[in-house]
Amino acid sequence: MVHVTTKIERADAADIARLGEFTSATIHEAQGRRGALDSRIKPIDRDTSFVGSAFTVVCAPRDNLMLQVAIHYAQPGDVLIVAAGGFPEAGMFGDVLGNACKAKGIAALVTDSGVRDTQELRSLGLPVFSGSVSIKGTVKETLGALNQPVVFAGESIRPGDVVKGDADGVVVVRREEVREAAELSAARDAHEATLIEQYWAGRTTIDLCNLTEVLKAKGLTTDLEDES
Repeated sequence: MVHVTTKIERADAADIARLGEFTSATIHEAQGRRGALDSRIKPIDRDTSFVGSAFTVVCAPRDNLMLQVAIHYAQPGDVLIVAAGGFPEAGMFGDVLGNACKAKGIAALVTDSGVRDTQELRSLGLPVFSGSVSIKGTVKETLGALNQPVVFAGESIRPGDVVKGDADGVVVVRREEVREAAELSAARDAHEATLIEQYWAGRTTIDLCNLTEVLKAKGLTTDLEDES
């Protein structure tokens, strides 16, 4: 017997939306280089992005029974985090379930397994991130956990943690740290905008990154010293 947890604590909607303004890379760096999922998890459509609360589900490899259960119970704005053992040779999600997700207002699906019907999913406009693309079908046999903490693509994800995905990858932020992560991301973007402005004004990388003494201490020399 498996008991299904359907009620989860989510971050404030405004804080989630604010975090979604920043890229996955910015968020990852801003929160101390934490939260990045394995780099093999990538979007089937690089023009899509998402942010939302993690709704976690564990499926047996090549078995999407609990994914179907998760779609039933997930709420609008949730991101389905589907841990299926990292099994690549299975298309456990396609256009039919994609339409089921889209109709419910689910924000995205992220799985460490495979998906299929990718052209139809792109047309549907549902952000889908996966470890592989495979046409091989699945069964509906095995019960698994719903809304329990999971280790997924190298990161621990709890139900209700906030997940952001875009063309570069996926990052997870602890539910209670969302507002702080957004503030740190805004500060990082502002700093980088200043750097870019100064580069165009003629400043250089070694200058702005204070690398002169660092490089000297490491023993770097150039032929420019020969001219002096």
